[in-house]
Amino acid sequence: MVDSKSVTEIGSILENSGKPLNDRFRALFTLRNLGGKDAIDSIARCFTDPSALLKHELAYCLGQMQDKYAIPTLKSVLEDESQEPMVRHEAGEALGAIGCESVLPLLKQYAEDPVIEVAETCQLAVQRIEWLLSNDREKLSNNPYASVDPAPPNADSDVPSLRRVLLDETRPLFDRYRAMFSLRNDGSNQSVLALAEGLKCKSALFRHEIAYVLGQMQNAACTQQLVENLKDTDENPMVRHECAEALGAIATEECMDILKKYLQDEERVVKESCVVALDMSEYENSDQFQYADGLTKLQNGQHS
Repeated sequence: MVDSKSVTEIGSILENSGKPLNDRFRALFTLRNLGGKDAIDSIARCFTDPSALLKHELAYCLGQMQDKYAIPTLKSVLEDESQEPMVRHEAGEALGAIGCESVLPLLKQYAEDPVIEVAETCQLAVQRIEWLLSNDREKLSNNPYASVDPAPPNADSDVPSLRRVLLDETRPLFDRYRAMFSLRNDGSNQSVLALAEGLKCKSALFRHEIAYVLGQMQNAACTQQLVENLKDTDENPMVRHECAEALGAIATEECMDILKKYLQDEERVVKESCVVALDMSEYENSDQFQYADGLTKLQNGQHS
């Protein structure tokens, strides 16, 4: 068990806007892993931060924790139109990840939001919860990444067939997401390249999720496609940010060199993503046990 003093100490790093962003991210991931009401309260207090990147990651972590205690916070973030679209989107996705039937009316309301990324996210969240509530779920491929995804994989394991569904923009987004996660779970180079084609699809939400799963896969075969979207200043910043983080996860020398070029990008969320991504790259190329390893000493009462 982790005592509340340790959670408070880690939370104080997250909540300190004067701390470097990479330190705050490590604190956030540590709190996510620890869980509990104190950790959630600390995360919730940071939704007034000026960094959209941090706030979107706060919402993501609350969803991954799957604790109903976080629902009121996530609802208020989704409803707050002064929050950046990428933050509201992530709050909607997090509510879908927690998967409670009680949030369906709210999600259905915001499935008509004028901000398309928010609307599409809430539509997916509704379909995920309805799928969870159904009794006819088929056998699915295993997720090797232990993430709670906005849609389940489907039963099809044929890569060419999955690619066709993924790239068919006449199909419902939920079906295409299911194909996306099936391809990710397949893990082959063929699947990586099929997914990378999705970086040219029309929906910014879809492109950002493609970049996210490519980052999970950490396969350098998609490096050039990710770089192309990162370099495109006309691309949605939400997509560019996710491409940067994916490159940080792939963590080759080429990826690190590219990220360093965008540390002064005009888009704050892109610039900050490169800072965090380079920190991730450093971790991927180190012998640290986990990304938040520098903070886990606090869990055992060891203070630096």
